[in-house]
Amino acid sequence: MSESLRKLLKEGKTPKQQRHTITPHVGLLTLHFQLYACEDLKAKRKAFTAMKTIWGKEPDLAVSETADHDALDCATWTIAALGESAQQITQRLDQVEKDIQDRIDAAILDIHREII
Repeated sequence: MSESLRKLLKEGKTPKQQRHTITPHVGLLTLHFQLYACEDLKAKRKAFTAMKTIWGKEPDLAVSETADHDALDCATWTIAALGESAQQITQRLDQVEKDIQDRIDAAILDIHREII
C-alpha cells in the first residue's frame, strides 16, 4: 500500500471523495414572439415545431413554451442551457438565438437572458 493511500485512509477519505466537483451553470433565454395569421392553436403549434424538434433534442438544452399558451397572437418560449462556465453558456445561447431568428417565422418582441 502506498504512503499516500495510507494517509487518505487514516484521514477517513477515499480517493473518490477527493475528486473536484464541477458546479454547472444554467442560462435561461426567454423569447417573446409576435404571431400573425394564426387562426387556431394548431397553427400556432406548427409555427413553433422547430423549437422542440431541433433544440429540444440537444443534450445541453431544454425547451418549453412558458407563457401565452392559449393566445393566438403571441408566444413565449424559454430555452435553458447547461454548461461548465457562464462564458460557455453565453456563447451557446448566442448561437441558439441566432438560429431561432433564422428558422422561426415570427417576430421577436423581447429577449431576456439570465445566467444562474
